[in-house]
Amino acid sequence: MAHVEQTAPPAILREVKPAILPRAELVEHGRSFTWITEKICGIVEGQTPTWWWWCFAVACFVASFTFAGITYLVATGVGVWGHRNPVNWGWPIVNFVFWIGIGHAGTLISAILCLLRQKWRTSINRSAEAMTIFAVVCAGIFPVFHVGRVWYAWFLFPIPNSNAIWQNFRSPLEWDVFAVSTYGTVSVLFWYVGMIPDLAVLRDRFQEKGRRVRSFCYGLFAMGWRGSNRHWSNYEMAYLILAGIATPLVLSVHTVVSFDFAVALIPGWHTTIFPPYFVAGAIFSGFGMVLTLMLPLRSIYRLEDLITQYHIDCMCKITLATGTMVGYAYAMEFFIAWYGANPFEGFTFINRAFGPYAWAYWIMISCNVITPQFFWFKSVRRNTTMVWVLSLFVNVGMWFERFVIICTSLTRDFLPSSWGYLSPTVVDIFTFFGTFGLFSVLFLLFIRFLPLMAIAELKVVTPQADVHGPHGTPEHATGFGDPVEVEQGGPSPKH
Repeated sequence: MAHVEQTAPPAILREVKPAILPRAELVEHGRSFTWITEKICGIVEGQTPTWWWWCFAVACFVASFTFAGITYLVATGVGVWGHRNPVNWGWPIVNFVFWIGIGHAGTLISAILCLLRQKWRTSINRSAEAMTIFAVVCAGIFPVFHVGRVWYAWFLFPIPNSNAIWQNFRSPLEWDVFAVSTYGTVSVLFWYVGMIPDLAVLRDRFQEKGRRVRSFCYGLFAMGWRGSNRHWSNYEMAYLILAGIATPLVLSVHTVVSFDFAVALIPGWHTTIFPPYFVAGAIFSGFGMVLTLMLPLRSIYRLEDLITQYHIDCMCKITLATGTMVGYAYAMEFFIAWYGANPFEGFTFINRAFGPYAWAYWIMISCNVITPQFFWFKSVRRNTTMVWVLSLFVNVGMWFERFVIICTSLTRDFLPSSWGYLSPTVVDIFTFFGTFGLFSVLFLLFIRFLPLMAIAELKVVTPQADVHGPHGTPEHATGFGDPVEVEQGGPSPKH
């Protein structure tokens, strides 16, 4: 057998010392476990601030527009919406797709980033999950009341009935019922399971302060949590399973929503690019809404040590990536129309850019393609005011994207004799405008009565939680549980 001589590595390789890049701090200024608990719980325990009452009153007033519009619709009929031939899908389906897309960032942050072990999600996942649920509530309003006789909406489910009304399971509109209801159910479970340890902390703190009613309410939803090893083991397994279930929903839900259009024969819709295009657009709009909500809360509650510049950078970069994907899809649609040599398809996209809805198309391009490109610059990402303004443009642009897709294809059909123009009615506008008030009401109630961030998960990403690190000591290595600080009298739990 041949002998392989083992030679020493060259001297230059022995001198190479790879640089150790410092990891970004996810909780800045060395904040302790106790500080994190006090900061998050203090938002719930403190006196309701004046600004909250003003915002809540305005949000309730705006939400009343939706309830007034729905009441008038039920009493009068769906004709009060601006549906006219040939545009029989108008603002309701636009608003439905818009709100469903808003909720996608919550599932992405909570489920996919959890499975990928991305620890920067810990400061924003709770709010993003809540945003998902509230967005699904707003989205569900439009298809439910679009059926007209809303008291017959239960016919959408395969329930035997004397009217012999059976569902068409080959219709993607029926697929939406199951996809969105599954998405909403899993999102609620994921959000609630993640809050159980924090609800138990609030229960114990209110019990110590003698506020028995609130302690009972939080204890009811804490489900007897005591922080034992068995509790944590079951909790982490349930959380991981729900993350695994929720991950395919990020792709499947908006893919099914895109099938509402892709399986039709309408020019501009009948294309296979819609599923990935809609999913990227949903994540794009979702992160835009997360930035819109979290940056003001970061400033109001002084949460700069928990929502750091690193978190903002990560969200801006994901917004940039998904916005670039959306811009690529816009360009690819024109290429497919040209390459397919279908005159109807080619006319549709030329009509989008230069037809009667050109104003909406160029608003869409400006907000969705040009706006995210500013995030290439670090100076922009570090300017929270500019990031917040750009996130508003993202939300506006994504609504116009859905509007352009639906209206431009329907207003210019195969026959010029059936061409038309969609003009929304006052009921259309008020119903949609009011959903922002409904969303705001639910979100304000959330930040007032529930922990804004995952207290247990925040403690894990602090340096002192690592028992092998320079700051880790046995008395601080309490994992997700309540912090324990060593005092002269021995260890004492501080909630």
